[in-house]
Amino acid sequence: MCAMNQVRSPMAETLARHYFGKSIYVQSAGIRAGGKDGFLIAALDEIGIDASRHRPRTVAELEEWEGLNFDLIVTLSPEAHHKALDLIRTLAAEVEYWPTPDPTLVQGSREQVLDAYRATRDALTERIRERFRSG
Repeated sequence: MCAMNQVRSPMAETLARHYFGKSIYVQSAGIRAGGKDGFLIAALDEIGIDASRHRPRTVAELEEWEGLNFDLIVTLSPEAHHKALDLIRTLAAEVEYWPTPDPTLVQGSREQVLDAYRATRDALTERIRERFRSG
């Protein structure tokens, strides 16, 4: 979960599905919906993962669509973390906060911006693989 379901949370969802899609159920959402992000798609495409089909969604949409029946909510931004803590007042779920810099805030050349997305991708990959690897 993130503030917007545009970069960090869809990146985490796509990576988790790629590495653990047969063993865990993953959905991403934001407090607000974002749009498609070409740098996200490019950063994942570099490592052979297709993120082009992701459709941004909010926590409210996810709740309406399938309910919020999750064992774990991973939050990537302070705003999302506060929302998740509010949600678990009525949900039996754990919350983990993984502070993740927002690569959309980086300014500069195309390559500098893409480097920020790569750094986010690599950090999330490491966290996801460490957290969900079996035994």
